[in-house]
Amino acid sequence: MKRKIVTGAFIMTMVFSALLSGCGKGSKASENGSVELLNVSYDPTREFYAKYNELFSEYWKEKTGEEITITQSHGGSGSQARSVIEGNEADVVTLALAHDVTAIEEAGLIENGWIEEFDRNSAPYTSTIVFLVRKGNEKGIQDWDDLVKDGIEVITPNPKTSGGACWNFLAAWAYQQKQDGGDEEATRAFMKKLYENVLVLDSGARGATNTFVENGQGDVLIAWENEAYLSMEQYPDEYEIVTPSISILAEPSVAVVDSNAKEHGTEELSKAYLEYLYSADAQRLAGENYYRPSDQEILKEFSDQFNLDMDLVTIDDFGGWNAAYDTYFNDGAVFDQIYES
Repeated sequence: MKRKIVTGAFIMTMVFSALLSGCGKGSKASENGSVELLNVSYDPTREFYAKYNELFSEYWKEKTGEEITITQSHGGSGSQARSVIEGNEADVVTLALAHDVTAIEEAGLIENGWIEEFDRNSAPYTSTIVFLVRKGNEKGIQDWDDLVKDGIEVITPNPKTSGGACWNFLAAWAYQQKQDGGDEEATRAFMKKLYENVLVLDSGARGATNTFVENGQGDVLIAWENEAYLSMEQYPDEYEIVTPSISILAEPSVAVVDSNAKEHGTEELSKAYLEYLYSADAQRLAGENYYRPSDQEILKEFSDQFNLDMDLVTIDDFGGWNAAYDTYFNDGAVFDQIYES
């Protein structure tokens, strides 16, 4: 029997129930008396954090003797950031890109300098963007230019709500800029054609995966590498991964939501929760869940799984996230101009 990729409704219901149980100020305590921690994350991390929470809980119990209850919340990264700004009392956030964490910082909930609090720009694991196609790849999809051909139906989420979708957009843009020799008008035309071929623009990466995998829509899914591998694991005879000639180094970011952690009395626990992501056990767990470990030596252990020779641009090639967001994703910026046209 097929195992469906988990959707967010059940997890969000559990999160809402946990929040309604109420905790007042001081340490958040669940009904069984254990300290409670809320991790607000983005779409495709459900499976990884379900396992990581068990690993960390065992570590913390052995280190401190303290029982903890960790609750997860998942959705499109941009939507998740807005939910924290609007009152979702996350102790930590583990989001798809630094810009979403910066938005929470600018709202006064995270202290300045968060990106330097943990190693490697507070990105304990990375990923990249690949294509997921149906077994046999009947449409012959090999690279980004195949996605703009007539009759190709593309599935990708919405950059206005999904961090993964922003990485998708930038990877496609980088590919075409190289083909066009930096001709922005030609690249805009390419991106317009690409989004004309988008059949469904879901709000988050997991929703896009379910549209492609569960609902059978589209010819190709532009996907997080880890999400594509998870689909392959769950449906080994139905899909295959295509690696484009150019992609992007995607760096999901983590941070303590300082204001909430102080109020909840979970500052030490929240920091330890994120620090432990860099431990050898957690790094290997990330690799086993198809994220690329940030520890380069442990990453090499997964060289049979990941293509470590991919041509990857970085967000620095776009001037950093603030510049990229201003140029491409803010209201009225390039994505809106392309999509509305």
